[in-house]
Amino acid sequence: MDWQQIFATRTARMKASEIRELLKLLDQPDIISFAGGIPDPALFPAAAFQDAFSQALSAETQDAALQYSVSEGYGPLRDWIVGEMGALGIPCSRDNILITSGSQQALDYLGKLMLSPGDTALVSWPTYLGALGAFNAYEPRYDRLDPQTNRGADDYARAAQPGRVKFAYMSVDFANPTGETLDAAMRDRMIDLADEMDIAIIEDAAYQSLRYDGAALAPVLAREIARKGDIDACRTLYCGSFSKTLAPGLRVGWICGASEVISQLVLMKQAADLHSSTINQMAIAQVAQTMFDSHVTRIRAAYVVRRDRMLAALSQHMPDGVSWTRPEGGMFIWLTLPSHLRSDDLLAQSLRSERVAFVPGHAFFADGSGTNTLRLSFSRADEASIDEGIARLGRLIAAGLADGD
Repeated sequence: MDWQQIFATRTARMKASEIRELLKLLDQPDIISFAGGIPDPALFPAAAFQDAFSQALSAETQDAALQYSVSEGYGPLRDWIVGEMGALGIPCSRDNILITSGSQQALDYLGKLMLSPGDTALVSWPTYLGALGAFNAYEPRYDRLDPQTNRGADDYARAAQPGRVKFAYMSVDFANPTGETLDAAMRDRMIDLADEMDIAIIEDAAYQSLRYDGAALAPVLAREIARKGDIDACRTLYCGSFSKTLAPGLRVGWICGASEVISQLVLMKQAADLHSSTINQMAIAQVAQTMFDSHVTRIRAAYVVRRDRMLAALSQHMPDGVSWTRPEGGMFIWLTLPSHLRSDDLLAQSLRSERVAFVPGHAFFADGSGTNTLRLSFSRADEASIDEGIARLGRLIAAGLADGD
């Protein structure tokens, strides 16, 4: 049977994640991988989760842990998130929180909720590959979001015709893939622009807790609430996750936003998977309540050392003509090579001769540009591997530059 003839048109835009494919390399012991933006499993609070799952399966709670539950999410976990949001300057209630199966599901739901075929999503150049994958299924167009320019609402609207702009997607703290942070003035500029255009803002805050230095900045949603007084008057939708802080394998994230939007997203949740795993939510709630802050302090202390080691290694081993970002947090450093070098060709050579993996940058651009860029992750590599891997990569890039002379 020719299945292609009965697949929906949206499947033409659905592609395998380059990062997911590269993660398979982690099983090869001789590969030094800077590819996946994944936590170090040695830092997982495994003992705390063993205790949490044991308690969830105790005689008093096992029926609830293994049973169907409400689509909105486990009440005590939503209450903890309400408190966490309040500490960030986002006063809200349970009605403003929906638990999702990771923030990736949140992005999928938000794309489904707002995008009709031909509508425009504003994204940065580059942007998170997973966001493009989530939105692609709903057949949007993309336009480059660049709050540093004076581009106005009318210009964005004209470029979107005959459809319309529906939202601006942003990762404002230590963005995946660049590691860059949007400053306070640009966050305020985005609120102004969204108000002018009457569009939503999707604030992807997966890395918000992982700040290593510099002053913390209020989330976009907090800044909007400070202006408008009430979360239900705001257009920003905050997507949070426990994947980068506690445990990605449990797949627990959340959306915080206006109750009108949350109620619509609950209907999508009911149609998709009914609810996220109850026992996983119970375990996350217990671990978050008992040790979230101390655990985040622990992983920050580990990751900042690796970030600093990679920045030092880049300074030592990269040839002239290569530049990179200097993130204040998160898991990523973004490299820009001379324009004639292609990072996908470099990756093929690197895997063959140097056994070093990274992610070619073009995957993060909605238009496929950025062929001379690449993303490095420092979160899972130890210091010796960082030194050796960057030295190998530097030699390979230097050889490529010499060949181009």
